[in-house]
Amino acid sequence: MNPDLEVVQIGRGESFKAWEHGYPFHTVRWHFHPEYEIHHVVATSGRYFVGDFIGEFEPGNLVLTGPNLPHNWVSNIPVGTCIPLRGRVVQFNEAFITDATNVFPELAACLPMLELSRRGALFSAATASAIGPMLKELVAAKGLRRIELFIGVLNAMSSATETRSLASSRYMPDPSGFMSAGVNQALSYINCHLTEPFSEGDLAGLTGQSASAFSRSFRRHTGMALVQYVNRLRINFACHLLMSEPAMTITDICFAAGFNNISNFNRHFLAQKGMAPSRFKTLLAQNVRAVEAA
Repeated sequence: MNPDLEVVQIGRGESFKAWEHGYPFHTVRWHFHPEYEIHHVVATSGRYFVGDFIGEFEPGNLVLTGPNLPHNWVSNIPVGTCIPLRGRVVQFNEAFITDATNVFPELAACLPMLELSRRGALFSAATASAIGPMLKELVAAKGLRRIELFIGVLNAMSSATETRSLASSRYMPDPSGFMSAGVNQALSYINCHLTEPFSEGDLAGLTGQSASAFSRSFRRHTGMALVQYVNRLRINFACHLLMSEPAMTITDICFAAGFNNISNFNRHFLAQKGMAPSRFKTLLAQNVRAVEAA
């Protein structure tokens, strides 16, 4: 079974993505992405899959997966149960690490760990216990504290003992093969052309499917309709613009994010973020002033 491509959006003005999720969740499926991923289980137990490895996990399970290495964590919970917080995730790309190492040569100390992660690196319970609080704080951290915590996590992982690889040495992830799957082609196209106009028919043609077959396949793989998926990514991109481009107006951001009218943009923003984009921008400005006054 080919894994699904997960489109990881690392915002402008960010070096990496740090977030947390419950269970069930739309990214909980057999999937891959070009980014490294630190995955820390906070709650539930179950079975996890990394490349050709299958194992049992419990709270505290801490794994680093390398680029394009398929993975998934499936919790053993009763049908219909919802867990508000299942795990925390940090994702970063190879270019970021390469550039950072060129500026700070000391970061080369983490390269052996990153190389091991290409087969999946499982850390000991003691290391997970030490890193867990840093990941918890990192999700909401801002500014230099965010970088400080990230470097602290890398340091703890790089100096850890009893770390072991998961996938066999024979397992070689093949992103070109994974990308041959129709939905993955569509997801990649969406990621590259997010702010441009395109239709479900365009993506169906790209994958060689009828519009109805593509619609069913897309919903099965992502858990949502195409319009819902695209709007979610566009609103996330709009938030990054609001945070990183304070001089841009709401109207400018609306069109820059790929929406074609302001009322539609406001409606989707309110539905996803619980507030209007103007309110979001006002609160950001208040936060900046509070930091500057401190």
